[in-house]
Amino acid sequence: MTAFSSADRARSFDAAAARYAANRPGYPPALFDAIEDLAGRPLRGARVADIGAGTGIATALLHARGAEVTAVEPGDGMAAQLRLTLPEVPLVRGNGNALPLATSCVDLLTYAQAWHWTDPARSLPEAARVLRPGGALALWWNTDPHDVPWITDQARRIGRHFGSEYDNRQGSPGYLTPHVFDGVPAVPEHARRTVRWSRTVPLDTHLANLGSHSLFLVHGKSAADAFLARERERLLEIFPAGLVEEVYDVLLIVATP
Repeated sequence: MTAFSSADRARSFDAAAARYAANRPGYPPALFDAIEDLAGRPLRGARVADIGAGTGIATALLHARGAEVTAVEPGDGMAAQLRLTLPEVPLVRGNGNALPLATSCVDLLTYAQAWHWTDPARSLPEAARVLRPGGALALWWNTDPHDVPWITDQARRIGRHFGSEYDNRQGSPGYLTPHVFDGVPAVPEHARRTVRWSRTVPLDTHLANLGSHSLFLVHGKSAADAFLARERERLLEIFPAGLVEEVYDVLLIVATP
């Protein structure tokens, strides 16, 4: 079994940026309602920095809610895709461990599917530095629910194929909060919400979504294609019409560092 570092997996997205943008799920309106509720302020008019913005999936939704968003993204491929899709949104290059932002400059700092790529010993102090007094840090992840049998079975198959545990909850706050890094909790005291939602997509979109995850990307095209070809056959038995209902639990935490 080949071991890949977190940095390897984070960098893997750049070569798959267009596939990521086209096939990854977004987030439901209820998530942004929950962010406003827990942060105690509307998104409209708020100054927001979306860190690890990737191709801009969350950035676009924050922008649509009326937030004044700046995207922060370290990867060349992901940043180029974001510029194509959101030319009107300011984009700066950087990451959460050393934010390229002024002190006390934003009302809300957001990490969509991205906090687990940071070092909390560095990213938490940086969050506290750039937030205005009363500002909030919002972290969220689309995760696979454990009460949907076909999704749980698929995760087991992925793990067996790649010889590595696969669980789309691994980056989520439920995994991070028990841990301490260099004496710093992975997240500070926080409020938590779970928002369930689903989307129904063609089988090809579902498979492309899977293939855009870092575990598939770092193992290479041959290993990924071999799994996805077999998975197509299995899923057609469950979804004979070729439409897959993907179910997600969005795990959200909102904190004041």
